[in-house]
Amino acid sequence: MDDKLPDLCDHYPDEAQWVPIQWRDYGAVNTFEGRVRTVRCYHDNSKVKALLATPGDGQVLVVDGSGAMDRALLGDLIGQSAVDNGWAGIVIAGPVRDVATLATLPVGIKALGVCPIKTQKRDQGDVDVSITLEGVTMTAGMYLYADLNGVVVCANPLSA
Repeated sequence: MDDKLPDLCDHYPDEAQWVPIQWRDYGAVNTFEGRVRTVRCYHDNSKVKALLATPGDGQVLVVDGSGAMDRALLGDLIGQSAVDNGWAGIVIAGPVRDVATLATLPVGIKALGVCPIKTQKRDQGDVDVSITLEGVTMTAGMYLYADLNGVVVCANPLSA
């Protein structure tokens, strides 16, 4: 296990912003980091699917599901696409599905919970917009660090 976040928070108390959400881990990778990309959506994961189908170059996608817990924003096929395209991780303020398969994928996946129901496909949502989760604002280009202790974001890269 790699407890990176406590060290980052100790060394950078003014820069490291902890996102106060009790995330659940679903991917096979528990510790991940990278530059942030964002998606805001509601009951439609079209933008999530499209973005994870592009080269990730070790980035982390943060998804604001607008508070909805009744449609899964990520499943096995999109998760595999993230792996195939080199994404370091996915953090979803919403649910996922196909969790047995997600647990085998070599990518970090954090989400709020599960829902077996797929989303509608209307090509709606916003990419690389500012999102705020529990008082912490994230924008594309920020840095995200995640481990079993949670999620921390900051404006610039940090080293423990």
